[in-house]
Amino acid sequence: MNSTEKPENAQNGDGSAAPEHVSSLADAAAQSTTAEPEPFTELENLYAENAALKDRVLRAMAEVENVRRRAEKEVADARAYGASNFARDMLTFADNLGRAIESAPKDAEGALKTMIEGVGVIAADFQSRLARHGVKKMEPQGQKFDPNQHEALFEIPDESVPTGTVLQVMEAGYTIGERVLRPAKVGVSRGGPKA
Repeated sequence: MNSTEKPENAQNGDGSAAPEHVSSLADAAAQSTTAEPEPFTELENLYAENAALKDRVLRAMAEVENVRRRAEKEVADARAYGASNFARDMLTFADNLGRAIESAPKDAEGALKTMIEGVGVIAADFQSRLARHGVKKMEPQGQKFDPNQHEALFEIPDESVPTGTVLQVMEAGYTIGERVLRPAKVGVSRGGPKA
């Protein structure tokens, strides 16, 4: 018998009997400290904890995969579109070469003719270098007007073509990869049948 346990008929220090409910409380406290949890409850708790940890691991792996994909996309975009600002600035140079060729006299001879041909070769070379870096010239003439690729400057009354057809290109447009680098400035038909 433990020294803390009192027999049912134990007496207090003054010789009177201790109340019965006090001894039963002491017995219950002694049993609760020595009682072990049920094995099935403990096993269920371990299964629940295992499932929670597995879910956390799967979520962490999915987040890592998403970050990796996002980083790959950003690297690909940087490669494809990193030179956009520089290319946009170079389009003015391409426009000026085109204007120089257009304004040259058609019946030029001798050195002037050779110089005009040289400027034409430079313009073609410059266009091919732009194309190597993903910059391409749009050819909107005769196409349906697309506000994502074209900028309409004016309308041209023409009943022979569907309304909204690009009839005149004032300034060439360019794309880089899948994006519009500069929209084409165009004149659009009006008055014809609907497209």
